[in-house]
Parts: sequence; structure tokens; C-alpha cells
Amino acid sequence: MQCPSCQNTDSRVLESRSADAGKCVRRRRECLNCDFRFTTYERVETVPITVIKRNRAKETFCRSKLINGITRACEKTSINNQKVEMIVDEIESQLQQRNQKEISSSDLGEMILLHLKGMNEVAYIRFASVYRQFNGINDFIDTLESFKPSEKFATIV
Repeated sequence: MQCPSCQNTDSRVLESRSADAGKCVRRRRECLNCDFRFTTYERVETVPITVIKRNRAKETFCRSKLINGITRACEKTSINNQKVEMIVDEIESQLQQRNQKEISSSDLGEMILLHLKGMNEVAYIRFASVYRQFNGINDFIDTLESFKPSEKFATIV
């Protein structure tokens, strides 16, 4: 490991510990040349996942885009940032375990909807309205009908 201070490649490990819920190792190091102390993180290298958009364009999977989209759908609901992170962690884990390293944006959206449907109906409808590009009230009604009919909804319609 190269020292950030003097660029020497000789260092010793002072301390190692698990970090990021066991997904990486944090190492505290000391340069043998200048005694500068620095921290390194070791992670398992994963194969990048490619998302195929609706227009057939390809882009690298971006965790932050997923977090932002889900967070917007979950505003003012019972789903907090920690739950959003858990959803994204699980989806990312499922994608890494697949044999194929490409996924369509529609399949990715369906994976998100599966998580949201069991957590919060409002977040589900919000995400679905953007992801499925709702054009009017009929799209909302069709999606609402996929939930168990409740007495309140039956009296409104």
C-alpha cells in the first residue's frame, strides 16, 4: 500500500476491523519510511452491473440513483432512510448473485415495487406512477385495484 504522504510502498498494519456491516475491512496502517498513519479499506471487487434503459441505452448501475428515486417516493411515509438503504442493499445483492450482469430498467423497477408493496402503499403508488409513466387517473385506479379492496376505496369508487 502506498503512503499518501511520501509514496513509499512499505507499511505495517496496526489494526484491522470489520466495517460497513462486515462488507469491508478497515485497516489502520503506518508508513515504515515516514511514520505517517493512514487508513485503508478493502472490499470485495464486484462485476459492474449494466442497466438497459427504455431507449436501449446502457449505463452502469448507480446505487445513489436508486436511493434517490426510492427516497422521493417514500417522503412523508413510515419508510426512513435506513429502510431505503436496506432495500437498495438487498436489490444490489440480488443483482450481484445473478449470472447475467445486465438488467433492464423495467425489471429493476419491478424489483423495487416488490419491496415497496409490502412496506407502504403510498410509496408504492408514487414510485409506480413515475416508473410506469402513468398518464391519468385510470392508471392510478388500475394500480390501486391490485391491492386488496378496502371498504374506504370501494365507497370512493
